[in-house]
Order: sequence, then C-alpha cells, then structure tokens
Amino acid sequence: MATIRIPTPLRKLTADQRTVRADGGTLVELVEDLERQFPGIKSRIVDGDGNVHAFVNIFVDDEDVRFLQGLRTPVGPEAEVAIIPAMAGG
Repeated sequence: MATIRIPTPLRKLTADQRTVRADGGTLVELVEDLERQFPGIKSRIVDGDGNVHAFVNIFVDDEDVRFLQGLRTPVGPEAEVAIIPAMAGG
C-alpha cells in the first residue's frame, strides 16, 4: 500500500491523520480507495470531470503528476504520495 501525506486542510476528513495508506495501481485507484476510507475526500482532490483540481498538486515519489500521466500515473506499493493544496496570498 502506498503512503499518502495528507495536508492540514484535509485532515478533518482523516481523523487528523498526517499520513494514511491506500491501495491501488494508479493514482485514480488510490483516490477511490481514499474515498472508501474517508468519504468526502475525493471531491476535495478531483473535480466532477475526474481531473485533479487546478488548486491541488499531487506528487508521486517527488514527481509532479501533471508532468507524468496525471491520475493514470502508476503507483507502486511502496510509493509516497503528497497532496499539496496551492497557497494563495497577497
């Protein structure tokens, strides 16, 4: 199972867990497993069309999935996945 780092804004959905484990061979399968474990988390990560929200960055083993295969990016059982919401400021 891959290890997923959960950002602070999503921790209310994971009972304040900083990291969780999820199963799947691709990122989309991991997101589905996260949704099974933590209902409501999927909509905070992907939009209604199944694409990663523009304000969310996802890294698999320190590689930005936007430059890989997006949600079809393969995820190994020992992979580390980071979900990072964009920060805004002014």
